[in-house]
Amino acid sequence: MEPQRYPHRICVFGGTGFVGSHLLRRLAADRHHLRVVTRNPERHRDLSVLPSLEMTEADISSPRGLDEALEGIDVVINLVGILNERGRDGKGFSRVHVDFPRRLVEACLSKGIPRLLHMSALGADSAYGTSHYQRTKGEGENVVHSAAGIRVTSFRPSVIFGPGDSFFNRFAELLRRTPGIFPLACPQARFAPVYVGDVAEAYARAIDNARTYGQRYELCGPHAYTLQQLVEYTAQASELKRKVVGLNDFLSRMQATLLERVPGKPFSKDNYLSMQRDNVCDGPFPEIFGITPASVESIVPTYLGKRDQRTHLIRLRSRHR
Repeated sequence: MEPQRYPHRICVFGGTGFVGSHLLRRLAADRHHLRVVTRNPERHRDLSVLPSLEMTEADISSPRGLDEALEGIDVVINLVGILNERGRDGKGFSRVHVDFPRRLVEACLSKGIPRLLHMSALGADSAYGTSHYQRTKGEGENVVHSAAGIRVTSFRPSVIFGPGDSFFNRFAELLRRTPGIFPLACPQARFAPVYVGDVAEAYARAIDNARTYGQRYELCGPHAYTLQQLVEYTAQASELKRKVVGLNDFLSRMQATLLERVPGKPFSKDNYLSMQRDNVCDGPFPEIFGITPASVESIVPTYLGKRDQRTHLIRLRSRHR
């Protein structure tokens, strides 16, 4: 690993979200100068306490706003992404996952910014992705890696968990609202949840590591589970007595059709299609980062409930990756 050169001037897009807030704290510990781009700085005052952090109000949908956000920057991190779109034709996904990375790369080239770290997703595949989400994530990944003159590293995490996540916390909230029986679509879909702290650490360690240039890294936790195992565990960690009933394929599709019309889209056809492919890595956590990934059992009980549920989840585990 080449010597690290601190500090950098880093602009983080999507820095006010779940992963972004954890990553900013990790980068602040390394004394980088940080710039976070947002349309509503007042909503994110909690981040302003971080040293060397600048909150910039900008409209990144305009070329001028993007150029202003990148003034004086030498590293860019793109965390911008959506799990659902307002429509159902894929255009919303394309605007966020493909068009924005393309404009970001063009802006980086015009500013002479040499380094870009990009958030993709496990299963991203422009040609064979099973959903709009996966295909557009793959297209965006290809866009940034095809940019000559920029040293790009992209990350493909499985579902990311940790305090404030939208996976375990979301299911916990849905379980609270559904007393008795909880119908679960795609119960046998498999995931290898990865801890947000490990994702943030991988980003931090990649910035100055020349061996990561041009690479695409899959990030997974140490074990794989079915969705039903994870939801049952969520109920127990939250101290909720619920019977999780897995739906067959027909009923899973029907649930997606109904729930994508509910405000907030708790589940959509595109989500259903994404879960037709297992969300697990082909290998262990990339050795280059020197990280031993944290398990679900060691982290989730600290923010979902008081009781330690590790033993139960180990018993539920069907198999490791």
